[in-house]
Amino acid sequence: MSGLIIAGVDGSAPSLAAVEWAADDAARTGAELRIVHVLDLRPYEVFTGQQDPLRRAAGRVAAVAEEVAHARQPGVEVSSRVVEGVPGAVLRELEASELVVGNRGVGGFAGALLGSVTMEVAARARCPVVVVRAEPREETGVIGVGVDESDTCEPALGYAFERARSSGATLRPVHAWQVPVHAFAPEITYDLDEVRAARQRLVSTRLAPWRERFPDVEVAEDVQNAHPIDALTGVPCDLIVVGSHGRSALGSLFLGSVSRGVLHYARCPVAVVRPQD
Repeated sequence: MSGLIIAGVDGSAPSLAAVEWAADDAARTGAELRIVHVLDLRPYEVFTGQQDPLRRAAGRVAAVAEEVAHARQPGVEVSSRVVEGVPGAVLRELEASELVVGNRGVGGFAGALLGSVTMEVAARARCPVVVVRAEPREETGVIGVGVDESDTCEPALGYAFERARSSGATLRPVHAWQVPVHAFAPEITYDLDEVRAARQRLVSTRLAPWRERFPDVEVAEDVQNAHPIDALTGVPCDLIVVGSHGRSALGSLFLGSVSRGVLHYARCPVAVVRPQD
């Protein structure tokens, strides 16, 4: 991938886990790593005497994160900066090959699985966004990626195949389907074997050009009669890759219900990959 990886930090444990993940990815791809802390001074506009101490504290947050990155991957080129502004708005507009954030920050509600800044960035950033949790996990050597009937999954497939090739991981393309239940017409029945075969053909057709382009990637297709969120999050992975519908003022509504659900319930990092404008 090379290019520039940006890690958004706020001093929380998830954001420092994101820094470590980003440092590992920069080492894997040869990319530069930039750590960005966005200082939101809006709540302190009437307290002018507090702004300089806040700026110094923000500098310490960025410096600690930079130290974490150096300790994790000494060979990676790392820099840090503090930007004043609204965190979600600043981060989502940054130009990078990849943006990495924690699943929730220091200001989140207790028990919340996703912070509002994380959701905004995942839904509206210009580049792939990886959301990382602080909880430790065992490596599995597997990357999951969602596959459906729409073309919005194509960028996610490209990202997932490229990452599987560079990391040596097994790629697990997941397609989940559910038989409609017609309460008003219970006499309607389905041949599940036929439905399953049709869905398998759909997945194989969708993956064929990617398999040809990445012949060295081991692919384990997973077609399930299940809810997509359950199917994607039910098997341990090192990373789950999902698509996005694009950028929109609708924010999280434009992310898609499956992608939002995976971000909420996955125990591993999740990459959200959107189509290019």
